[in-house]
Amino acid sequence: MGFSHVGVSTHDMEATIAFYEGLLGYPRVVDEKTGIREGGVLRQVYFDLGEGQFIVFMEAKGVAGIPESYDTGINGALGTPGGMYHFAFRVDTLAQLEAIRCRLAEAGTDVSGVIDLEAAKSVFLSDPNGLQIELCWHFREFDEADLRRTSQASLATGG
Repeated sequence: MGFSHVGVSTHDMEATIAFYEGLLGYPRVVDEKTGIREGGVLRQVYFDLGEGQFIVFMEAKGVAGIPESYDTGINGALGTPGGMYHFAFRVDTLAQLEAIRCRLAEAGTDVSGVIDLEAAKSVFLSDPNGLQIELCWHFREFDEADLRRTSQASLATGG
């Protein structure tokens, strides 16, 4: 049935809101501040990705045991190459993918060109938290041939 949500971290909720709601167009449906009894505040913001699925960002301020600074980008924090951990969000059409790509580029976001991935076309970028994002349009269903597919490519460098 898919997933309910993915929870990730931010140190700058306003930049995260501007990116996910303002640039990508995902509606903010929850914006909650929870006072922690031992001190500090945890803010959680849910962005609606559609079909009952959400990405949730958490921002801790003054909470004991949560450092004020750490790498929120997952790959850097784990020491893995960029892109090994990433989030891929669906778009409905190639035209929508290209329009979002143009909007991101015009806003100064480092975004890749449209890359053909055999069954999909994608663009790659990073969000304000250092998370790699893929925007992906699937133009065909997977089939039996995809189980034996081989290909060659360059690594995506956007973001």
